[in-house]
Amino acid sequence: MRVIRNIEFDLQRFRSRVVVVSGFILVAFLLLVVRLFYLQVIRYEDLNEQAENNRTAIVPIVPNRGVIMDRNGIVLATNYSAYTLEITPSKVVAPLEEVIEQLASVIDIQSRDKRRFKKLMTESKSFESVPIRTRLSDEEVARFAAQRFRFPGVEIRARLFRNYPYNQLASHVIGYIGRINTAEKAKIEESEDAGNYRGTDYIGKLGVEQSYEVQLHGTTGVQEMETSAGGRAVRRLNSSQAVPGNSVVLSIDIKLQKLVEDLYGKRRGALVALDPKTGEILAFVSKPTFDPNLFVDGIDFENWQALNESIDKPLLNRALRGTYPPGSTYKPFMALAALQTGKRSEKTLIPDPGFFMFGNHRFRDDKEGGHGMVDMYKSIVESCDTYYYTLARDMGVDLMYEQMKPLGFGQITGIDILGESRGVLPSTEWKRTTYKRADQQRWYSGETISLGIGQGYNSFTMLQIAHAMGTVANNGLKMKPHLVREVLDVETKTATPVAKEPVGQLPLSPENLDVIKRGMIGVNIEGTSATSFVGAPYVSAGKTGTAQVYTVKQNEKYNAANIDERMRDHALFVAFAPADDPKVALAMVVENAGFGAQNAAPIARRVFDFVLTGQYPSQEDIEAVQKGQATRPIGKSRPVASVPWPPKNLDSSEQEAAADAKASAKADAKADAKIDAKAEAKNRR
Repeated sequence: MRVIRNIEFDLQRFRSRVVVVSGFILVAFLLLVVRLFYLQVIRYEDLNEQAENNRTAIVPIVPNRGVIMDRNGIVLATNYSAYTLEITPSKVVAPLEEVIEQLASVIDIQSRDKRRFKKLMTESKSFESVPIRTRLSDEEVARFAAQRFRFPGVEIRARLFRNYPYNQLASHVIGYIGRINTAEKAKIEESEDAGNYRGTDYIGKLGVEQSYEVQLHGTTGVQEMETSAGGRAVRRLNSSQAVPGNSVVLSIDIKLQKLVEDLYGKRRGALVALDPKTGEILAFVSKPTFDPNLFVDGIDFENWQALNESIDKPLLNRALRGTYPPGSTYKPFMALAALQTGKRSEKTLIPDPGFFMFGNHRFRDDKEGGHGMVDMYKSIVESCDTYYYTLARDMGVDLMYEQMKPLGFGQITGIDILGESRGVLPSTEWKRTTYKRADQQRWYSGETISLGIGQGYNSFTMLQIAHAMGTVANNGLKMKPHLVREVLDVETKTATPVAKEPVGQLPLSPENLDVIKRGMIGVNIEGTSATSFVGAPYVSAGKTGTAQVYTVKQNEKYNAANIDERMRDHALFVAFAPADDPKVALAMVVENAGFGAQNAAPIARRVFDFVLTGQYPSQEDIEAVQKGQATRPIGKSRPVASVPWPPKNLDSSEQEAAADAKASAKADAKADAKIDAKAEAKNRR
């Protein structure tokens, strides 16, 4: 009996264990089913995407950057394809310096290339590919390909490069592109357009290239590639083509731009010519210039140092950022303010003995012995300083400020490129907020006098002065100045014009404007700039100016021969033409050149001849103007249409670049035609 009981007990215990184990197995199986359900159903989408990502790679296709053209369709910035040798530091096995030395035995790598590479390294991350040599020849590509196994982390890539075919011509307007630095990359990553910049290494840095980056960049395409376990591309699964950037058409005429730059020669200065009725900029000159091609691959140290440390400051856009005292070119605007405020009438006579005494200070007139009795017309035509000394005293600094501010002096014009300087239009409030010491914040009455002749604290850009001149020429209607005329859509081929944007109508009396215009016409007929406009087939209005760079002591006379060249007076000129129906207004300065009548007005005459009569000066005339030795045109002028382009006086490298630009433009047109044909065929299907 006892044995039977033991057997039954063992069987019962065994059954209990079977139940427990069965329960455990069942629970485990249920957990497995739940887990499988969770993975296969609930997380299906997520896990499927991860699996796809493990076997696919998304490769961005960088779009062709849009071209930049002048108003007549001449290409000023385009692209070309070339091979580059690039190093990804994080993938390099051996010490980087050793790798570069070994590469130099295969491909020609100059010291300049090494220095540029080091500079780019400081602006990039270790996992980013950095170019050490660009524009490799086919022979160099083949030579490296044969020994590629020796250089892990080094590869050759085909890249698009920006090309500025006319080198230094209009460089401040066009600007340049450069490699994206760390700060720019962080800004892009935070923007809504970050996805569109995947794979992009270069962006606009200056001028139109920078300000119209969105239009020029295009839309990045993508390729979906199947990859092996080792990450090697096996086949292309899907793709969307990149859309090239749009073409930007400038309002400037590049032939006019080149003419003006040639007329300046080696002299420094700035000129802005615009259409007063539309605000379109016809020429936007800053001298000296620089070659934007230097920046495309990453500028080397020597060239950067030469540009950055040059006493001539070639990187400074003088038309946009350079500020100058306007000198006597300010007088027509002062006369207009006098008429508007009732401080003077057209017939008011002011005696000029050749000086103006204010307290114990003697303010000298430009003419020894004075101009006699001077009315407003004579004050403008003969540029009488004493007339404007007394006017400044009677108006006071704050009334002058109130009258000049609406014309745009000391204000941002809103032109469509970045970096514009405000300049200085002084007032008592301006001085209080500008200076820290109490004795410096006080406005002294004697400071007001020199403001009347465009000296003192007055400091404006040529853009501001040209804008103000255009407003007067346009009877008080201010137009916003702009450098871009239209944007051409690369897909639809439609042009979107830049709107002609009125800023406002100034309440200027037509009678008062007529007085000022008559005075400025007199300047070019019988006044200080009359010799420059002898024989002109149109009537123009102008005003010369000579602005002091430093103050001559009361007991001394100005003598340019005894003064350092960079301390000599600036030559200025403002003008518009034709006087009865203005099509062009301009303001210009030739730094340290002396009299505006001798060195600035002759350039303006050639600009007017180009725009209004379609005439281009002779080479003899251009060379004489460069030296300040010609006022009226000399030699035989020629029709603008007959001037060869590319210019004959470009050097061989510039001619080749221009030819490449022309060929590239044709190739782009053919490529666009093919894309259009494919799209049309697809639409038919």
